[in-house]
Amino acid sequence: MKTKNFLLVTLLFAFGFVKAQNVMQSPEYIKALTVEWKGERFADGRPKVSDNLLERLKAITLEEAWAELIEKGYFNQFEGNWQLLHQDKNNAMTGRAVTAQFMPARTDLEDQVLEQGKAEGRMYQQRRTVSWAMTTLVEGDFYVADGYNKQSYGTAIGSNLGNGVWARSHRGAIVYGHIRDTEDLRKVEGFNVWVKGTDPSYMRKTLLTTINAPIRIGEATVLPGDAVLAKKDGVVFVPAHLVEHIVLTGEVTELFDVFGQQRIKEGKYTAGIIDSKWSEDIKKDFRAWLDSYKGKLPMTRPELDKFLEKRNF
Repeated sequence: MKTKNFLLVTLLFAFGFVKAQNVMQSPEYIKALTVEWKGERFADGRPKVSDNLLERLKAITLEEAWAELIEKGYFNQFEGNWQLLHQDKNNAMTGRAVTAQFMPARTDLEDQVLEQGKAEGRMYQQRRTVSWAMTTLVEGDFYVADGYNKQSYGTAIGSNLGNGVWARSHRGAIVYGHIRDTEDLRKVEGFNVWVKGTDPSYMRKTLLTTINAPIRIGEATVLPGDAVLAKKDGVVFVPAHLVEHIVLTGEVTELFDVFGQQRIKEGKYTAGIIDSKWSEDIKKDFRAWLDSYKGKLPMTRPELDKFLEKRNF
């Protein structure tokens, strides 16, 4: 009897906590995912990487960002082999990731997603959920969608939704899958999409299941709030807590190169010496060179000095 009563209480306790899976992940969940971020956050819980860092990130090469991420133990943050909506443009684009997960449609799952979306106040017509993640975007967000590289009946962006992304975020989109209406999308000034291909069909057999959950983009793992560095040759997803380090490392590396090349031309050092671990004399020479540097430093001098204290030249 005691065993039966215990089981009954356990089941009642469990059922009391059962609820439908959220479509939009909770701020508490996102904070737990990104616990190493110590700065400001959006109301939805995502890290709010500063506009200043995002702008400076544009100047960092894919190789610089990727090499430093590997040093930090992040081996799965790059995805290449994209088609670009504007293939002729080589301008970098950065932003804060809003993630969307799509899956093959299944009626019972779709019913649950629609009911939960309704409970969250999401609007839908004809059982379509494709626009839900886009309506959460704010200025500076980068729409990142895992469309599991589906081609027909899985196009995650068309002309209307592309215009919606641009209007809300003034950033582009990354779609691990296919898009449609490319002729009209190219008319959206400033907008660009990194995508695996195009297809004229519209989404009918694909379902949005979650917003701001961890997703897979090809070989990369993406968390909500990651800083996106998108360039013609690929995309790097930088964990929010590492953005400042990645930016400063790239910027200082560029200064090292300018200093080293100047000193090589002057005949003060050989290329071999500059490419080796610097002696204390070269370090002092570099700091003195900084004092007379006529270019504009991308960071403040206190930021640079603090970074150099920890950096092994």
